[in-house]
Amino acid sequence: MQNVMVGTGPLSPEDVVAVARGGRPVALSEGARQEITASRKVIAALADDVEPHYGVSTGFGALANRHIPTAMRAQLQRSLIRSHAAGSGPEVEREVVRALMLLRLSTLATGRTGVRLATANSYAQLLSAGITPVVHEYGSLGCSGDLAPLAHCALAAMGEGPVRDAEGVLRPAAEALAAAGIAPIVLEEKEGLALINGTDGMLGMLLLALADLARLLRTADLTAAMSVEALLGTDAVFAADLQALRPHPGQADSAANLRALLADSAIMQSHRGPGCTRVQDAYSLRCSPQVHGAVRDTVAHAELVAARELASAIDNPVVTLDGRVESNGNFHGAPIAYVLDFLAIAVADLASIAERRTDRFLDAARSQGLPPFLADDPGVDSGHMIAQYTQAAIVSELKRLAAPASVDSIPSSAMQEDHVSMGWSAARKLRRAVDGLGRVLAIELLTAARALDLRAPLEPAPATAAVLRGIREQVAAPATDRFLAPEIEHAVQYVLSGRAVLAAESVTGPLR
Repeated sequence: MQNVMVGTGPLSPEDVVAVARGGRPVALSEGARQEITASRKVIAALADDVEPHYGVSTGFGALANRHIPTAMRAQLQRSLIRSHAAGSGPEVEREVVRALMLLRLSTLATGRTGVRLATANSYAQLLSAGITPVVHEYGSLGCSGDLAPLAHCALAAMGEGPVRDAEGVLRPAAEALAAAGIAPIVLEEKEGLALINGTDGMLGMLLLALADLARLLRTADLTAAMSVEALLGTDAVFAADLQALRPHPGQADSAANLRALLADSAIMQSHRGPGCTRVQDAYSLRCSPQVHGAVRDTVAHAELVAARELASAIDNPVVTLDGRVESNGNFHGAPIAYVLDFLAIAVADLASIAERRTDRFLDAARSQGLPPFLADDPGVDSGHMIAQYTQAAIVSELKRLAAPASVDSIPSSAMQEDHVSMGWSAARKLRRAVDGLGRVLAIELLTAARALDLRAPLEPAPATAAVLRGIREQVAAPATDRFLAPEIEHAVQYVLSGRAVLAAESVTGPLR
């Protein structure tokens, strides 16, 4: 696989996902090597200065007033990493750890941190070898950097602590590094601090969530189109001129997708004309572009924040472009924490409207002639009754996850760090929320597919028919009750893999 070059400019979100999920190797650019070497000379010049310099010749946090003798500075850096590698709880996912390591390397590559070239290169080697430090769920307050998660990564680079090798086997770091031919690093002045003082964990999880949401937003338009179609709703409300009266860009994109997905539907055509008595549909159908569009616009704002953060050099102290070493507060995670929480709210509402559409299929009073619960023999069979329970349970959980983490703050470090962002916590709950959203949309797709089959002999739109054929490759057509959990899981994989959207796009072309 081709290397992702670090230091030729800000990483793209696609690069981060490729390294985190795709296992792409990485390498430092020549420009990055030059910047790292130049800034290290600045730190080296300060090492013998009689004046104390934070992170170079002093303690850390509330202990910054202690001047550290030259002979003890290597111990200072080792002690910093060992003491800060204090995480607890379950292991964090491999893709998250790889993302945060890549993003820390990206900051090192700017030359603003003052590390040695060998130290930066060790991270590139670990990533390329597929060695993943064990990082734990708890330990970051989202301020002064994602300290504990990043410290566990630095510890592995030192040849200490546990890691997962490229095959996922748990091994001592020293053993895994030796097998890969990677020399453990021995940290010098400033380097320990530079390896842990960043917002890389929360940014990495934001970028991964944004990649997932790009697919799930198109999936939501798809499942909404299937629901509108199978519930004999109207697509007139999605007309471009009506949507233009409220010119939110996300709304326009969602409505355009719905129009494309429902084009040439015989089911839709069957109830058009003067004989149709439907004046307007329920909100969950009629207002789909407004809700889906608002989520899109929220995602667009989060993408802007992520792009700014990707272009940032987060460290404290930092080596400035003119060679000064200055303390700063750029490690505070508030900008990322806010959008992580904002996205969790949007995700919960997107799942909520999808669940409401699903519920309409199951109530004979609202389903436009479909059997109760879409059951084959209602009373003997329960159909999709409990599938909606599963949806409802997930949506309820997503509402709890929408409670913001970033409004909380617990002072730490003897009140030196007296206001923190809790951005790591916001990112962790967003990951759970995005997973839940995918499952909710999968159940809507599965239910709408069953309803479309029950509308036979009327044919669905070519795009939704393609999606229906795809799910039928794994899930049989409507019949008497079957073991439902495996069918739901097939639908989940159909959605999360992107195959559902690709099936629709084989007819419509790229959806917005």
